[in-house]
Amino acid sequence: MSVEQIKIPDIGDFDAVEVIEVLVSEGDSVEVDDSLLTLESDKATMEIPSPFKGTVTKISVSVGEKVSEGTYVLDIEVAAGAAAPAPAKEEKAAPAEPKPAPAAEAPKAAAAPQATPAAPAPASAASKPVNQQAMGAAFHASPSVRAFARKLGVDLTSVSGSGPKGRIQQTDVEAAIKAVMSGQAAAPGQAATGGAGIPPIPGVDFSQFGETTTEELGRIKKISGKFLHASWLNVPHVTQFDECDITEMDQFRKDQKAAAEKQGIKLTPLVFVMKAVVKALQDFPSFNASLSEDGQSIIYKQYYNIGIAVDTPNGLVVPVVKDVDKKGVYELSKDLMEISAKARDGKLGPKDMSGGSFTISSLGGIGGTQFTPIVNAPEVAIMGLSKAKMQPVWNGKEFAPRLIMPFSVSYDHRAIDGAEGVRFTTAVGHYLSDLRQLIL
Repeated sequence: MSVEQIKIPDIGDFDAVEVIEVLVSEGDSVEVDDSLLTLESDKATMEIPSPFKGTVTKISVSVGEKVSEGTYVLDIEVAAGAAAPAPAKEEKAAPAEPKPAPAAEAPKAAAAPQATPAAPAPASAASKPVNQQAMGAAFHASPSVRAFARKLGVDLTSVSGSGPKGRIQQTDVEAAIKAVMSGQAAAPGQAATGGAGIPPIPGVDFSQFGETTTEELGRIKKISGKFLHASWLNVPHVTQFDECDITEMDQFRKDQKAAAEKQGIKLTPLVFVMKAVVKALQDFPSFNASLSEDGQSIIYKQYYNIGIAVDTPNGLVVPVVKDVDKKGVYELSKDLMEISAKARDGKLGPKDMSGGSFTISSLGGIGGTQFTPIVNAPEVAIMGLSKAKMQPVWNGKEFAPRLIMPFSVSYDHRAIDGAEGVRFTTAVGHYLSDLRQLIL
């Protein structure tokens, strides 16, 4: 018998991740890969599995605590020979562009010029040493806090940290923003931008009009809401509406349905849309890009990773399908099935949610005609798919029934002009109307 100390494994480029659930108690028996803890970053929820079979003898963390890679969390008493083979440690993912949901996840503000630095919140000003404040020493903050601050246009050099050794926490950034919004603080010599100074909506006691109930927003909606709001304030949105004839495409899909099902694959229209979008992105690289942080340069991406907005019981999340240009429709269908299942089960990890270059939000399975999706910054464009329906279309001789799918593309007008926007949607519609064009 031996006692093994369990520590947080490699969780990607994250620091100070909150423990939202402790799934075991002292005395519990666990098997290899049983979940011990649930962590929640600003991008995803992840579970920490047990590397051993044994009995939990001590738990050193509780809900609400922050942990990082290497943090000691609990002890497991392991019977001789019960240890699992040590898994090969994954390579740490390179820092990726975080994304909100429109999903979704926590994006960098690569698309927006640097906003006015927020003044330090009065409550935490004393926590930074005087000489550090006076000399402008480098701030200390985790990658997730830095991404959060960039997205909201906050200069962390002007924020005082309340954490250990002056480390800046997300609450410090929020306090600084609230100070600016309420007029308690303003950056010297600069006007507020990025939404600062917008008057709040007055509170109303709705109970005076009738019975009410209050329910707290879910975690995912709280997280994604902040970044959707920031994207809406920082990105000058334009939405181009269009439609395309997918009669032949849908017939081809139906013709392949039986063969796909034999391989355990559900062939949906979305995979064909993904291939058509990638082809159009190759034609119009400005859509597969991001703006630099100062807004003076455009960064063209040579990879085609498509974020897919997924509706889950806990809210909207945006997992990313990688290398869409290198995969066929069957392989893409498998990827979609896997990430959709992980999203519904809350099993998406940081790597599943990062690295997107363009996003598709599909409401076609639900209904509606058209909608204006919010750009998933730091991406510069997002597509919204609506429900296709049979319509009479004049073919030059008569009206013929055709399956018409409406769609829209919202884009950052700083990176993309209106003429280019409509050329892009026209190209997507062209490729979907005749799939043969995708091989040319």
